[in-house]
Amino acid sequence: MEPRPLLKLLVEAGLGSRRKLADTIRQDRVQVNGEVIQDFSHPVDVKADTVSVDGKLVSLKSEPTVYLMLNKPAGVLSTTKDTRGRKTVLDILPKKYRGLRLYPVGRLDKDSTGLLLLTNDGELTYQLTHPKFEHEKEYLVSIKDKLQSSEKGEMEKGLQLDDGMTYAARIREVKKFPFIYSITIHEGRKRQVRRMFEKLGHRVLTLKRVGVGGLSLGKLKEGQMRELTTQEVRRLLLWRSH
Repeated sequence: MEPRPLLKLLVEAGLGSRRKLADTIRQDRVQVNGEVIQDFSHPVDVKADTVSVDGKLVSLKSEPTVYLMLNKPAGVLSTTKDTRGRKTVLDILPKKYRGLRLYPVGRLDKDSTGLLLLTNDGELTYQLTHPKFEHEKEYLVSIKDKLQSSEKGEMEKGLQLDDGMTYAARIREVKKFPFIYSITIHEGRKRQVRRMFEKLGHRVLTLKRVGVGGLSLGKLKEGQMRELTTQEVRRLLLWRSH
């Protein structure tokens, strides 16, 4: 077997996202055969070499790659663990998935619901969450009052938030009680959709994500999950190659 690049090997071993593991290597926390390595492309012989992270040996056997779609309920955290003991997305998955080191692809805040992908494909997680790839995310929103046409225009041009200008959004009215708007964005800033509406003086009452990277939540009920089909995974991989 030919040597494998260190970073790629760590990602395939299911230890986290590409971004997280790159930082781990930069921080001198990864050793190959007892030597600290900072080169992401350092060749590793799976059969002959040993790799450790923070002094713990890493199993270099690749896990089966899993792609899940979850309709996240309100009150559940989009993280793998919580120091305060609150319920996380892993807690509501069937037991057979809990030992596969799955990670959420991006996040939904605690009070929001809807489409959340979970996978142990760290490279895909990186591609779908990094801003430079501009993957679309569609949300359904309810607010107390309707937007003025000028406010809708501001969203479509971009809003100045405390962390910079947003990209142009697409927004349209819908009749899907209790939701009255669909908004599609290309970024993943923290609480971005809520902050965009708040910027214009509208508090978001309910927020549901229904689309990510070309995938749609469809009729998946709240709290339920399913594995992605081969066709859906292929669609994600095509997004990744763009």
